[in-house]
Amino acid sequence: MSADLAASATTLRGLHVPGRPLVLANIWDAASARLAEAAGFPVVATSSGAVAESLGHGDHQDAPVDEMFAAAARIARAVGVPVTVDAEGGYGLPADDLVGRLLAAGAVGCNLEDTDYTSGGLTDVAAQADRLASIRAAADRTGVPLVINARIDVFVRAGGSPESALCDDAVTRAKAYLAAGADCVYPIALRDADVLRQLLAEVSPGAVNVLTLPGGPSVAELAGLGVARVSMGTAVWRAAQAALAERLAELAAN
Repeated sequence: MSADLAASATTLRGLHVPGRPLVLANIWDAASARLAEAAGFPVVATSSGAVAESLGHGDHQDAPVDEMFAAAARIARAVGVPVTVDAEGGYGLPADDLVGRLLAAGAVGCNLEDTDYTSGGLTDVAAQADRLASIRAAADRTGVPLVINARIDVFVRAGGSPESALCDDAVTRAKAYLAAGADCVYPIALRDADVLRQLLAEVSPGAVNVLTLPGGPSVAELAGLGVARVSMGTAVWRAAQAALAERLAELAAN
């Protein structure tokens, strides 16, 4: 099993190519995972927000960790492509436990956020880098090259500050996380193409993941900028819920 997981992780890592980004739909259960695979997505990625809400909880580590990993395991069993899990802030688990639970679920990649859910602010950059390094070391001990996507929450917690004023902090975090062993960095909620271009130049050749947002660059534009991974976040879940709500309203009106 570990050999299969190692091969799957290697496949996932190899799909992170600047300029030819891995596009992820971000799903929430086994059924949506199968649909993503059938549509041709080479990787299935979860959205923590969508998974948590489908389980009756809120995002940001509100859902019980056992439920989140059980959902991840159902998703991984349902498909034959690599699965990467949005593991939020890591649920306070020690590195070996977090890696063990990811691999036991059948996941070969994970998102890890640098929000401190205890204080509500950002985790100290050095502390987060140390955390990522410990997770990389734990994965190495298993022989599975877990693909770590280190989320940078500077822009999502901007508080009205212009994105250009936050770029230096984001770059500092990106460089530290890549040096610690992350495979990709994820400056979530960054939408300004000029700021993104600057960040990409500063961290090159490191892989960068971007969330598609209204008013932000398109997938084609992100590819042109040199992004290596594109996520939809909760967008597919929200669209599915909107379609379901519309259909239910039609049925209720008859």
